[in-house]
Amino acid sequence: MIDFSLTKEQLAIKEKYKDFSDRWIVPNRVKYDELAEFPWEIVKAAYDENIMNGPMPKKYGGQGFSMIDVAIQSEELGAGCAGIGICIDATTLALTPMFLAGNDEQKDRVFGEIVENKAVAAYCLTEPNAGSDVAGIKSTAILQGDKYILNGHKRFITNAEVATYFTVFALTDPSRGARSLSAFLVHKDFPGIEIKPRLQKMGQRASVQNEIIFNNVEIPIKNRIGDEGHGFLIAMKTFDRTRTGVGALSLGAARTAYEIARDWAKNRVQFGKPIASLQAIGFMLAEMAMKLENSRLMNYRAAWAYESKEKAASMYSAMAKLYGSDIAMEVATDAVQVMGGDGYSKDYPVEKIMRDVKLCQIYEGTNQVQRLVISKSILK
Repeated sequence: MIDFSLTKEQLAIKEKYKDFSDRWIVPNRVKYDELAEFPWEIVKAAYDENIMNGPMPKKYGGQGFSMIDVAIQSEELGAGCAGIGICIDATTLALTPMFLAGNDEQKDRVFGEIVENKAVAAYCLTEPNAGSDVAGIKSTAILQGDKYILNGHKRFITNAEVATYFTVFALTDPSRGARSLSAFLVHKDFPGIEIKPRLQKMGQRASVQNEIIFNNVEIPIKNRIGDEGHGFLIAMKTFDRTRTGVGALSLGAARTAYEIARDWAKNRVQFGKPIASLQAIGFMLAEMAMKLENSRLMNYRAAWAYESKEKAASMYSAMAKLYGSDIAMEVATDAVQVMGGDGYSKDYPVEKIMRDVKLCQIYEGTNQVQRLVISKSILK
């Protein structure tokens, strides 16, 4: 039997993250959007209130959430602000490779340091010539004695300038290409790391992205995650877990845009009556509401597939990310249209949401790549 109701525990998660968002994120989202600064005060508060690292085990400072729990939490963070929400969720992305393939010593050491210092981490995969094409990565980590020597150039790295640890993907044997792709834990204090000035972005301006140059950075063998040559598999398994969260974050942002536009339309009087009662506007709001419900169901379906270890879990996570971010852009755009000049102005947050959700269609694999993942899955 199918049951769409949330458990008492899941309702508590929803309320906890909504309360945190209402108290910390909503009052500060405009400030951090204008300043384009990392919201350290909010991240520290997230640690204090056990908001960070939801899907990580409790013994490592996480909350032990299932993927469905993660979909619930990310929706509420996105409803507050997608940019600030990703400042919280991006550390989970960076630590997932270690969670999936790391050993106990790594987990105890790195999780312990990050939680104790209320720190954040960065996921370093994308390069100037390797974004959607992970197999095009050129960074190298060559074993010399008891250390790897890392050289390379990473781009669009979320949390880069504020991270304590970087999870870096590099080739250990360039002659073998992507078959030698491996993952490493790199501490910010390792000599040879150069972080370029942050990227100036259209949206999600609270979240910082930078280019990173690694120049002969020495990495102890103990900091390699998993075996050599397992990096591509680790990266893909990471996305299987995290893409649903992007779909949920997008949904949350879209939900807020819809609610603001709906309430505005109920109070905006034209032709002697609220414009929400006009069929042209009512139909737009109906379409927006339907897309939100579909996105939420897709998120839960993808989360359930992952927890149930379905073979098609990768496909469902790609669908959730793709659909969630696409409809977020559609809903935000329609919210601006419904509200006209008010929607386009900074007096209401829908213009910010429209700018924010565009990035959700791009990171963690562009939506064109998600379509490639889905098509390969259905054509097997």
